[in-house]
Amino acid sequence: MQEQLSDRINRLETSATLAMAAKARELKVEGKNIIGLSLGEPDFNTPDFIKDAAIQAINDNYNSYTPVDGYVDLKEAVIRKFKRDNRLSYDKSQVVVSTGAKQALANVAMVCLNPGDEVILPCPYWVSYNDIVKIAEGVPVEVPTTIETDFKMTPQQLEAAITPKTKMLWYSSPCNPSGMLYSKEELRALADVLKKHPQIIVVSDEIYEHINFVGDHVSMAEFEDMYDRTVTVNGVSKAFAMTGWRIGYIGAPSYIARACTKIQGQFTSGANCIAQRATIAALDAPVSKISFMIDTFKERRKLILDLLNEVPGFKCNAPQGAFYVFPDVSELFGKSYNGTTINDATDLSMYLLEVAEVATVTGAAFGDPNCLRLSYAASETEIKQAIKQIKAALS
Repeated sequence: MQEQLSDRINRLETSATLAMAAKARELKVEGKNIIGLSLGEPDFNTPDFIKDAAIQAINDNYNSYTPVDGYVDLKEAVIRKFKRDNRLSYDKSQVVVSTGAKQALANVAMVCLNPGDEVILPCPYWVSYNDIVKIAEGVPVEVPTTIETDFKMTPQQLEAAITPKTKMLWYSSPCNPSGMLYSKEELRALADVLKKHPQIIVVSDEIYEHINFVGDHVSMAEFEDMYDRTVTVNGVSKAFAMTGWRIGYIGAPSYIARACTKIQGQFTSGANCIAQRATIAALDAPVSKISFMIDTFKERRKLILDLLNEVPGFKCNAPQGAFYVFPDVSELFGKSYNGTTINDATDLSMYLLEVAEVATVTGAAFGDPNCLRLSYAASETEIKQAIKQIKAALS
């Protein structure tokens, strides 16, 4: 019975991306040929050299509980990765391995936030940020951006959002869902604002760092004056096609890392032993080992943008990373067909699922009700057919 459940769970929203994927599966069972552009999951197999490391771990009889914060040699691999790719120096006391980057984010929220603490979320943001903050009894403070600024928060917007209650700033770069990427100059401008507010902790979600089409990836923690107040979150799900392996990690000030280990010890303990051994192989590999996936995503980005630019009512910018497009579709609001009126992006997403038989995700789930998120982690054939069906449904 609903009244037997906690207020906490009753206030919580269901993940929109997972809900749309579930709805699409239901329709497939009913016989509909749904094309899925809703989930952020690479359509590649995990590379063989990573699978070989997992098989070796099984043969080496890795089957026991793992250290709460991760195997020491995995933490050392994380440290090498941060140094090589991000010019960041961490020691083992600053690294925590978790069951996916989502758990890493939840850990950080639970150990840093008190009731009423405010967390600045530039919109659009990854779908779970808002509710993770709420579970930790924090208050999300949404800062809207637009397609005209490539969905990037300006220093002026950041300054205006800060109050005496502000405790944290969370963002992803490259961004899910917009694909935008903060440059070094843009991050430095935000850091200059944060310098005046030393109580604010930054959470930099960099899970898409290698899926980058414009050049060098920059971490907020690279700035000397931000290093001691930044939590860098990453994992192997996206760039290594390891979504189901569930390994994420953080580099953080040691006091935050210790706290995350403490809470993880009560919730889940250490991450899967075989997945951890495989992750060592992934992190120690040169990026060239996965460049074929990145090159493919870049080709698909061009394909889907070319096709969407021919769809009336879709206004697109060119994402700089990740594998999503986030078109502004507000021009279609108010239009009707067969008794169905499109009032917002949520209506449009459901219309496209039912009429075009294409699964997308409403931008409202990411804090921007004017947009849709479409994933191009799908084959070229699926992308072409999906946009053809969308165009037909909107005509």
